[in-house]
Amino acid sequence: MQPQITVRPAVEADYDAVARITRDSYLAAGYFEDADHPYMRKVQDVALRAGHATIWVAERDGQVVGSVTLARAGEPYADIALEDELEFRMLVVDPAVQRSGAGRAMVDAILDYARQLDGIKAVALTTGQTWESAHGLYRKTGFRRVPERDWLVPGTDIKLLVYRLDV
Repeated sequence: MQPQITVRPAVEADYDAVARITRDSYLAAGYFEDADHPYMRKVQDVALRAGHATIWVAERDGQVVGSVTLARAGEPYADIALEDELEFRMLVVDPAVQRSGAGRAMVDAILDYARQLDGIKAVALTTGQTWESAHGLYRKTGFRRVPERDWLVPGTDIKLLVYRLDV
């Protein structure tokens, strides 16, 4: 049986692990060629991100094994959130422990949190077109595609898909 996964707000001591897991996840999935890509540098600046958004970590046996960033409409890290939505971004699990339940634990915690927020009626997210394992997780947890809200990464032909789940 897998040890218990705890999802909690990130603290400064977690930032290096969050940066490493984000970098390793994106590179392992083939999203970027190297860690020096401008977007990769941005997502690895966890202290900057934490100053503008809420970051949570998934922890197992005292080790950070995943992280996710939460944002509401109008906040700097919100890409697609409508006024009544909580958005999550950069949900990553350490490639060494993927498929161990950490991603699911974070999604479940996000949904529980969203249900407690005044004015929030849904959770929304963006994911890459080819990110099949992520699509599977989102479908299993009840998210539905909202294709009319899909969008292109500015300055590229990279299409991102939007999912939403009413809470």
